Amino acid sequence: MAFLQVEQLTKVYGSGDAAVRALDGVSLTVERGEFVAVMGASGSGKSTLLHLLGGVDKPTSGRITLDGVSLYDQKEEELTVFRRRQIGLVYQFYNLVPLLTVEENLTLPLLLDGRTADPARVLDLLARLGLEGKRKAFPAQLSGGQQQRVAIARALITRPALLLADEPTGNLDSAASESVMRMLAQLNETTGQTIVMITHDEALALQAKRILRLRDGRLVKDEVRA
Repeated sequence: MAFLQVEQLTKVYGSGDAAVRALDGVSLTVERGEFVAVMGASGSGKSTLLHLLGGVDKPTSGRITLDGVSLYDQKEEELTVFRRRQIGLVYQFYNLVPLLTVEENLTLPLLLDGRTADPARVLDLLARLGLEGKRKAFPAQLSGGQQQRVAIARALITRPALLLADEPTGNLDSAASESVMRMLAQLNETTGQTIVMITHDEALALQAKRILRLRDGRLVKDEVRA
């Protein structure tokens, strides 16, 4: 079985004449260590797919298996713990806590899970993301690109099996966008982190090793790049 397996995934919002089929029988696999970009026009279903992969929404039908675990066969409490420990989520908006330092924001997921951060792990992430000198800084003292790097570090602190990024550069200027994308590509190359990223930007998608294209809720193209 593939590391991430999606089988006949369907999501319908509403009912009757008002029903909207956001995803329509999508099936795909992602192997451990892949960096996959998902592209599509607005309304194509790409964000819906990401939310279902992240366990933050439930499909109308279909199945998602991550590292041998079926997401939606779990009880709600089990899924919450699994999601917190195995899936890292990065959004367009950084969602950092203003009153916490970089280090405190970074280690917050572990604190919420009742665990203690490994200082070596914290320092390693800060170094990998070019934030060594910002450990005690507050979000307001950081650029947009730096804040997004903190958000990525926060998503990685639990050593998740899967990192999901929803338009991670959508709130950044072009220079910061390129910097964040290079950093994601480097993380994938050096640590083998599995990444699935939503983006509308073709140039940014080319940083990934594989591009999936959605149209009207269906997977219409699966392109593996050399």
